[in-house]
Amino acid sequence: MEKLLRQTFELGAAYSGEILSLNKMLGSLQDAGNTVTLASYINLLNESGLLCGLQKHSIDIARRRASIPKLQVYNNALKMVYSPLAFEAALVDRKSWGRIVESCIGAYLVSQAFVHRFEVFYWRERDDEVDFILRKKGSVIAIEVKSNAEKKTAGLEKFKQLFQPKNAFIVGDGGISIKDFLSMDIRKLF
Repeated sequence: MEKLLRQTFELGAAYSGEILSLNKMLGSLQDAGNTVTLASYINLLNESGLLCGLQKHSIDIARRRASIPKLQVYNNALKMVYSPLAFEAALVDRKSWGRIVESCIGAYLVSQAFVHRFEVFYWRERDDEVDFILRKKGSVIAIEVKSNAEKKTAGLEKFKQLFQPKNAFIVGDGGISIKDFLSMDIRKLF
């Protein structure tokens, strides 16, 4: 049991900021058990403030609960510990850097959600995706994280059409700078 919990945490930290099904996780773990056990371990890690599995944003609660989790550490240093690349190598690998940046913003959001009592989700429909959806008392905020100069995303536009969020924006290149976002009072978004 202890070994599987540790392996679940290590794999979850390595894949922080990514959507990963419990079945795929089972295939990567030794002595894997079953998806119910894995889900309970992720819940335990969430209650410990280490790692959570974000649910997909949906109006339907059953669909939300049945969604594939997007793994997210509460402190991005935990992702870096299990990264196969050194920081300098990750900086020049745009795909790896993008995952690190997205996990960084996610870590900030889930930590702030705990303090300021709002929910954090992700949204995905076919090829359209929005990295983070925040919800508090009926207000919805959509956040797309970018580590390149792309200013608009089809997913963000599609989400805006479907759900009319109170606010929708890009964090990173082409939007609010990461530094400015991390220093703002997140409560003012709602």
